[in-house]
Amino acid sequence: MDKNLIHLRNIIESNGYKFTKQKQYILKVLINAKSHLSAEDIYQIVRVDSVGIATVYRTLKKLKELNIVKEINIDGTNFYEMKIFGGRPLHIHFKCNECNSIMDIYNRSLILDYLKLNNNAEKENNFTVFDADIMLIGLCSECREKKICQDQLNLEE
Repeated sequence: MDKNLIHLRNIIESNGYKFTKQKQYILKVLINAKSHLSAEDIYQIVRVDSVGIATVYRTLKKLKELNIVKEINIDGTNFYEMKIFGGRPLHIHFKCNECNSIMDIYNRSLILDYLKLNNNAEKENNFTVFDADIMLIGLCSECREKKICQDQLNLEE
């Protein structure tokens, strides 16, 4: 077992939960994920290891409560990503209204502004920010280009 899974096992067990094979399978999927995954996406991967959909939902709920995973709700569907050991640095989310894709923005300048925003909110309001999630919503470059082309066609008609 790699050191990240050992650390996660310690977090889970120190909070009174068992570190089962099913949790381990689900965590491995999330750690290695290159995109945001829904519970159904995770289930499709781990079901070959005899993990049921109810187990996936229960495990995700526990991992969220333990601040191991982050849940992102897009149009009524929850997507999950690792908060720790996910291999992806701090980022901002972007959701395309047309194709419903979720993209991560890693722009250094925007991330620094994001951190300053958290810092200023704490200082000005005398509270502590544990987590923040910024979701930008609009049209991705592909859908924007399609819309521009469609608008031009409509103008020509």
